[in-house]
Amino acid sequence: MAQRLKKAVIPAAGFGTRLLPATKAQPKEMLPIVDRPAIQYVVEEAIAAHLPDILIITGKGKHAIEDHFDRNFELEEELGKSDKREALEEIREIIRKARLHYTRQNELLGLGDAIRYARDHVDKESFAVLLGDTLLRPSGSCLKELVAIHERTGDAVLAVEEVPADKVDRYGILEIESQTRDREFKVKRIIEKPSVEEAPSRLAAAGRYILLPEIFEILDTVQPGKNNEIQLTDALQILAQQGRLHAYQFEGKRYDVGNKTDYVLTTLEYALDRPDLPGIREAVHEILKGK
Repeated sequence: MAQRLKKAVIPAAGFGTRLLPATKAQPKEMLPIVDRPAIQYVVEEAIAAHLPDILIITGKGKHAIEDHFDRNFELEEELGKSDKREALEEIREIIRKARLHYTRQNELLGLGDAIRYARDHVDKESFAVLLGDTLLRPSGSCLKELVAIHERTGDAVLAVEEVPADKVDRYGILEIESQTRDREFKVKRIIEKPSVEEAPSRLAAAGRYILLPEIFEILDTVQPGKNNEIQLTDALQILAQQGRLHAYQFEGKRYDVGNKTDYVLTTLEYALDRPDLPGIREAVHEILKGK
């Protein structure tokens, strides 16, 4: 049985060019989903899965992420004076529950390269990876399943979802060797952004992984691809060839907040689920009636 996981890594170094001009001076991970930045949901997901030791990999112009999770004594004092205890408790809670660390990816050379910056932090332990622009609901449930599979098998695991055929060219797509349990698979192959004709299935990587410490040595051998980037998919393919990669088809929904359409739809869906924001559903109906 594998050692109990404690650490999570959140890559958050990309430019967010698909969301320009909003991301010119603001990290895409800090754009709000209702009243919280997107990356806060990701950090809360790691906490919910009992992974409180979190490394966030940032890049140039991402200092707002560190500021957000830091103490702001003047704000806390003001909230205390104005009797806004609920807001005060909310901003303090995540700081109490998580141990947040930061490192900076010096050059944007792909997700695989970003993960290499976690080498010293994870210190020969397996660890979770949560993409900073991808939200999963219900929060933490998928990650808990990935952890359980890893602890039972000792292998790497990734979350997958079934996507429409016309979207397979956006994701890493899996070829399954066998089904080992309900919603759990042994992976034979993973292909980065195949065409519809090349795709061996419609099971797509969904932005959540449990990686082995050996991943760093594997990433060191991976050759750069398009735009001189090191792809995590290539390293996962090596693990699949070694018979050490599992997949879990999670029950829930994935939200990609890295492009404009999905960002707007994610914000709307999260808002519709908030009981403290009455009238939104009716307002949407009125807007649609006027179109």
